[in-house]
Amino acid sequence: MLENTIVSILLVFLVVAAATAISFRNVLNSVLALSVFSITLAVLFVLYQAPDAAMAEAVVGAGLVMALFLVTISKTRAEEEAD
Repeated sequence: MLENTIVSILLVFLVVAAATAISFRNVLNSVLALSVFSITLAVLFVLYQAPDAAMAEAVVGAGLVMALFLVTISKTRAEEEAD
């Protein structure tokens, strides 16, 4: 019973994080919201007893993708400032 409640709360939080990532006008805030989404999804994978998928989601989704987005944002802002 308690596990179902926790899963339901996390699923609602996933929807809120996704909507927040879409609704932000600042790209950096959207990337951070996407990272929160990935971490929450990794926690859900752990609760569903899929530790391999959880580890992959945490490393790739929250770590690597966020780092690539941040590098891309910094490069494009540096180019805009140079023009």
